[in-house]
Amino acid sequence: MLPLALIPWLDPETIIQSAGPWALLIVCLIVFSETGLLVGFLLPGDTLLVISGLLTHTSLVFGLEIWWVGILIGVAAFAGGEVGYLIGHRFGPSVFERKESGLFSRENVERTNRFFERFGGISVILARFVPILRTFVPVAAGVGHMNYKKYSLYNLIGAVLWGFGLTFFGYLIGYIPPVADFVKEYIDVILIGAVTITAIPTVWHYLQSSSKARKARLAGVPPLTADEAVVDPAYFDQDPSNDPK
Repeated sequence: MLPLALIPWLDPETIIQSAGPWALLIVCLIVFSETGLLVGFLLPGDTLLVISGLLTHTSLVFGLEIWWVGILIGVAAFAGGEVGYLIGHRFGPSVFERKESGLFSRENVERTNRFFERFGGISVILARFVPILRTFVPVAAGVGHMNYKKYSLYNLIGAVLWGFGLTFFGYLIGYIPPVADFVKEYIDVILIGAVTITAIPTVWHYLQSSSKARKARLAGVPPLTADEAVVDPAYFDQDPSNDPK
């Protein structure tokens, strides 16, 4: 086992000393932002949760038991979903009525609406496991005035399954001896890999969205109208793949 990580500033002890109790807070803020803010889809999600659980098993990066780590991440995910809904409910379709950009595209809104059309209200749960959609679905539910109690229930279930579930899954992976030994010895490589894996798709999506937005502006494509932006409320109460119309 290596006495020091290959890159000192990525050594667990260095992380603990520099971030200390703030490490988990940073993770929770990222999780919150991904589901509570419309720019959150640029942030890492699934990989971050699995890595957080894995590191909780193999080191004391967060200084807490897995139960607390999972619960706090789950709470952050739930809170983010609630804020996303309230933003949509408060500002209405105007949230989506904006020019195309690298951070926003009508394609993402239309994809979100189609998701609701196919899966109904449980889209709030399922979208947790789909990048980009987990950012737009809470806001779309708010814009469409989905029943708040029903939304909050689905949001809670999704936050537990995704936030706590993926974190705990990462923790369980640590029980596989070869995995645990590898993580302890090559923590720096894993962290670099995690950052790379999440950064490449993020940058690619941003560049792709920016390119499409630029073409849309040159083509004179108008912003989404209120009718196009709002999900038909009937879809919130339907069964999956059962068109209410």
